[in-house]
Amino acid sequence: MKLVVLSLAVHLVAAAWLLFEFEDWPAVLAVLVANHVVLGAATLSPRGRWLGPNMVRAGPAVERGEICLTFDDGPDPEVTPRVLDLLDRHGAKASFFCIGARAAAQPALVKEIARRGHSVENHSHRHCHTFAFYGPARMREEVDRAQATIASITARAPAFFRAPAGFRNGLLEPVLASRGLCYVSWTRRGYDGVSSDAQRILGRLLRGLAPGDVLLLHDSRKVVLEVLPSLLEAIEKRGWRCVSLPAGTQRSSPARSLEEMER
Repeated sequence: MKLVVLSLAVHLVAAAWLLFEFEDWPAVLAVLVANHVVLGAATLSPRGRWLGPNMVRAGPAVERGEICLTFDDGPDPEVTPRVLDLLDRHGAKASFFCIGARAAAQPALVKEIARRGHSVENHSHRHCHTFAFYGPARMREEVDRAQATIASITARAPAFFRAPAGFRNGLLEPVLASRGLCYVSWTRRGYDGVSSDAQRILGRLLRGLAPGDVLLLHDSRKVVLEVLPSLLEAIEKRGWRCVSLPAGTQRSSPARSLEEMER
């Protein structure tokens, strides 16, 4: 968010500069181009904090020896139930960042995720890859529709949001703040969304793994069924356990109720 404020200041200074020294327009243009290059770089940095608060690690989980396991892009009618069974087998919990439209199509499966003790979080309504280019109105629609869908199914409004592909712009933070949503990226990911090599995916997740880390996987990809057993066993051998995102990392302001979102 501080980068957005700085960008606005740059534009105001540029406008004043042109007002008094219009012949300097090439230099002003260069400054503005540089400003937008920086904004673009921030948008393409999923783990950065220049565009607003970003939970990369879960502080409350460190001392408890916990790993925060998260899954994106579900629910998937074939893969998600098998992921749930694997988690049950190891006594592990996770946070599922569900796409609102998919949740609406699979309400029984979303209820089952919640029934088994996992949290269901907001991953936008349609998961459009152009999300990072949306303006405030379209962002609000994407966030609110998914929020309302998930809340209506689980009777619990999500407390966390993750943008599609992890890309966002500076206009998202005010939307999330007004809804009491905490933005989450990850500490490490296996790139299972684009890779089918289970061993490489596992290696990326385990390399440097430490309590408090937030791991990103996808319950929309079958390769996760090859990765997950070995990942859970490796975590257990280190004396740690997998949990959903800790409640203590939420914003202090509560998420809006379903009734408020529908007004």
